[in-house]
Amino acid sequence: MDFFDKFKIWGLLICLISQFAHGFYLPGSYPHKYVIGDPLSVKVNSLTSIDTEIPYSYYSLPFCKPPEGVKDSAENLGELLMGDRIENSPYKFKMYTNETQIFLCQTKPLSSEEYKLLTNRIDEIYQVNLILDNLPAIRYTKRDTYYLRWTGYPIGIKVQDAYYVFNHLKFTVLVHKYEETNVASVMGTGDAAEAIPVGKPESDIPGYMVVGFEVTPCSVKHNPESLKNLKTYNNYPSTISCEENTVNMAIKENEPIAFTYDVTFVESDIKWPSRWDAYLKMEGAKVHWFSILNSLMVITFLAGIVLVIFLRTVRRDLTHYEELDKEAQAQMNEELSGWKLVVADVFRAPDNPALLCVMVGDGVQILGMAVVTIMFAALGFMSPASRGTLVTGMLIFYMILGILAGYVAVRMWRTIFSGDHKGWVSVSWKVACFFPGIAFSILFVLNFLLWGSHSTGAIPFSLFVILILLWFCISVPLTFVGGYFGAKANHIEYPVRTNQIPREIPSQKYPSWLLVLGAGTLPFGTLFIELFFIMSSIWMGRVYYVFGFLFVVLILLVVVCAEVSLVLTYMHLCVEDWKWWWKSFFASGSVALYIFLYSINYLIFDLKSLSGPVSATLYLGYSLLMVLAVMLATGTVGFLSSFWFVHYLFSSVKLD
Repeated sequence: MDFFDKFKIWGLLICLISQFAHGFYLPGSYPHKYVIGDPLSVKVNSLTSIDTEIPYSYYSLPFCKPPEGVKDSAENLGELLMGDRIENSPYKFKMYTNETQIFLCQTKPLSSEEYKLLTNRIDEIYQVNLILDNLPAIRYTKRDTYYLRWTGYPIGIKVQDAYYVFNHLKFTVLVHKYEETNVASVMGTGDAAEAIPVGKPESDIPGYMVVGFEVTPCSVKHNPESLKNLKTYNNYPSTISCEENTVNMAIKENEPIAFTYDVTFVESDIKWPSRWDAYLKMEGAKVHWFSILNSLMVITFLAGIVLVIFLRTVRRDLTHYEELDKEAQAQMNEELSGWKLVVADVFRAPDNPALLCVMVGDGVQILGMAVVTIMFAALGFMSPASRGTLVTGMLIFYMILGILAGYVAVRMWRTIFSGDHKGWVSVSWKVACFFPGIAFSILFVLNFLLWGSHSTGAIPFSLFVILILLWFCISVPLTFVGGYFGAKANHIEYPVRTNQIPREIPSQKYPSWLLVLGAGTLPFGTLFIELFFIMSSIWMGRVYYVFGFLFVVLILLVVVCAEVSLVLTYMHLCVEDWKWWWKSFFASGSVALYIFLYSINYLIFDLKSLSGPVSATLYLGYSLLMVLAVMLATGTVGFLSSFWFVHYLFSSVKLD
């Protein structure tokens, strides 16, 4: 087969892949066609606030309930863990049918408890989150010459000493004409029509897709006389004046609240695949690129140091040593200095070897989960349009990668003990329980706080049982399977023998652990900019979607961690410090310390409004869990790279 034949084959494959890509559709992203007059149902999600970070059920406040009763929508595991509680609402629309002054209900006179609860939620800046056709309601507010974009709308507002509730909503539904049933044309890839057979149209009746959902809240004082004899979905008899900058409906004890709404349909040029652009407008793209450029500079600097170590120092010494005859080598052995002196101790078993193997195994599992999850998210499989899929995917990938965790931990255990099979079951069990056990303990304590606050963020007891079953029925057995294969695999042979009596480590001017802790600043420098966007998405209610940037930053972080740990390991060996095992782990793992300090800084300066000890405890608890996962993942990268470096270095030394 000549070059041109190969070129033709590759060209054909590329064409087939490109045609497949045009017809490819991400899971859960199919458009829904609505005919004029078709019913549209608005759903409600949990009330959220950046002031407390504690979500509550929409119907925990005295709002109108649907005539058919409150029903939960189907929720996945990720939604439940994130505190989402999606329920039906009384807001009902008809496709492309404008309606004005629709009466919903009038509540009972507010009791003192309801009044206090409502005013507290207004003080805590709680937002109402509505959903139509899987699109969250979006609100625009004008500031000077530009518009600010918000998801949801506030329950009410406090003006001086009075509280006002937003009881009239003006909805704007943006729709786009559904021209064809062909998926390719909907996606805006007309050239793919040749690849996908176009069937006959289902109906000649024109249909529409929902491509936008906007809301404008108003505070309106209704006339009590006009409310008499009104039923749900009746038209309010008098004109409702809705002005954004004017509030009229003050909340008072023993007085009811009436709720009304308008809905207007507007045909838009927005295509269905672009309907999430309003929520995902890229902000700070230059900052993301700056973060990546900064990481590349750090990597280049460290790579230069590593290159010097390998080419100038190590290679020069080894080449010079190999050129000597045996007698000269024996004489030189007496004059050796630096890393060559610890040749008989460098592979001596570290303190707490089982714990090290367990942490490395869990680190491999967490790092693998992060890489696979972010890669799938960057490809669009876990977009914000599919709520909860990101968390659900993380759990699934974590459980599956238990095989890899057990394999790495047990094989490392056997390597440390020169191929001994004993103890692999114990190591596998510890790997399966170490990080998940800590995570469950933290979540269990935080869950008690959420239960006490009657928050929707509290994990139901039934879900706790499901998580435990997933843990012990899937994750633990897979970890044992990996451990079994690790026990059967050949252990890594050490290139040199270890003396029975350990060599004394010379005293140092400065504690070696000080250098280890300081090493974490370099990996932290590669991710602290991206960390701000991640923290903002978690705690400020913003949507994080730049997973492509995050994937690049993750790869750069892995490279920096490997380089930092490798350089520090070489420095320790040069001063005859052969206890490199744990230091190589924490040299890169110490980045977690700086992330935790950054989290405290973010709490003090960026979450100034975070109120109450419960909110602060939740924040610190989740931050601690995140930091532990980062420490295990980055520490594992540093340890494995250092192990490879030490093994390679001393396998080149021909000493008995």
